[in-house]
Amino acid sequence: MKKENLLFLIIIVLLTASILVIILKPTKLGLDLIGGSRLVLEAQTTKDVPQITDEVMDSLHFSIENRVNSMGVAETVVQRVGKDRLLVEIPNISDPQKAKEYLGKTANLEFKRQAEGLKKGEKIWISSGVSGKDLKRAFVGSGAAGNWLVNFELNDKGAKKFAELTSEIEGEPLGIFFDGQLVSSPIVRTAITGGAGYIEGVGSLEEVKNMVNLLNAGALPVPAKIIEENSVGPTLGLDSIEKSKIAGVIGLGLVMVFMLAYYRLPGLIADIALVIYGLFVFAIFKTIPVTLTLAGIAGFILGIGMAVDANILIFERTKEELRIGRTLYTAINTGFDRAFTSIFDSNMTTIITCVILYLLGTSIVKGFALTLAIGVIVSMFTAITVTRNFMRLFFGYSETLNPAWFGLKPQEIGKAHKIEDTNPRKAKLGVID
Repeated sequence: MKKENLLFLIIIVLLTASILVIILKPTKLGLDLIGGSRLVLEAQTTKDVPQITDEVMDSLHFSIENRVNSMGVAETVVQRVGKDRLLVEIPNISDPQKAKEYLGKTANLEFKRQAEGLKKGEKIWISSGVSGKDLKRAFVGSGAAGNWLVNFELNDKGAKKFAELTSEIEGEPLGIFFDGQLVSSPIVRTAITGGAGYIEGVGSLEEVKNMVNLLNAGALPVPAKIIEENSVGPTLGLDSIEKSKIAGVIGLGLVMVFMLAYYRLPGLIADIALVIYGLFVFAIFKTIPVTLTLAGIAGFILGIGMAVDANILIFERTKEELRIGRTLYTAINTGFDRAFTSIFDSNMTTIITCVILYLLGTSIVKGFALTLAIGVIVSMFTAITVTRNFMRLFFGYSETLNPAWFGLKPQEIGKAHKIEDTNPRKAKLGVID
């Protein structure tokens, strides 16, 4: 099998796979397109944590991210902003108020024992040394009476401390506190040595699930106050999608008409390659998957411009070779080879810029950088491989040249070569080889 035929077969296979991916996989849309909430949380100092350090913020970031993920909302973003703040973006959320309350809960679980107070007969709860930090996992359960329970398992260290605690307070109540509130105070009948137990009296199934999720996500190292909130309605998002579609269709249509009018048959090939480029890139977006935002769509459209720019460089170099008097086959190959350096250099500088933007930018800038980088990489493949193979497919190895195919006039063919022959100074300077 010839190399050209093999490459053409690979292109067909990739194109088919891309179409299937686009049809079968859903598109993941960002906050600005699908609607949702954007929150800014500020870490608060406490008596135990008088200063917000990087370690505290890392722990807070981890806990908030776990909580957001436990909500079951796809494509959420949690990132640090400044010294003591976190930006949380939650797309397509049905109850923003509930999300705010959920994210702001400290979720501090404590097991306490009773002790004598200062007043006669007064009972107070004191810290026992066993807390949510010793938790291995929590899950929903149900009791004999049909009530909902929060089942929990402790890690090895916690199980040992819990066994010692319950053996010491047999016949006495065990206070279970959640965020400082007494949830349950069961009487310990016997020492619990298995490191497992349950919490009753939490409430409805929804409340039990909420507590389980919070426990599994982990307690916040410090309280987090919501200092800023912005909501994006789904109507605004849908309107943005429609406008983006219209802008994309108009822009792509004008580019394709220009390429066809100016470059004629190669322009038609470029238009076909451009459609293939769009399918490849969109399939990659769905496969990774990339969350599409307005900035991401802008990066995608800019990538289309980069793909067109590569084809323009190739066609102009090919036309130069034809003006010199090269044969059709030689002009096509030489045009591609000489344009490659310019295409590679320009695309590499763009990719380097995208990497910098992705590493240093915010979530919106990251989306733009990622989609643009993917678009640029794919544009190199489509320009060098797809367009080249389609040029060979259309023109074959024919030596017959119709200047109109390339938007040239018959008298332009070989014109540059004649000028070179009749102008010794240009020939000496090596204007065109």
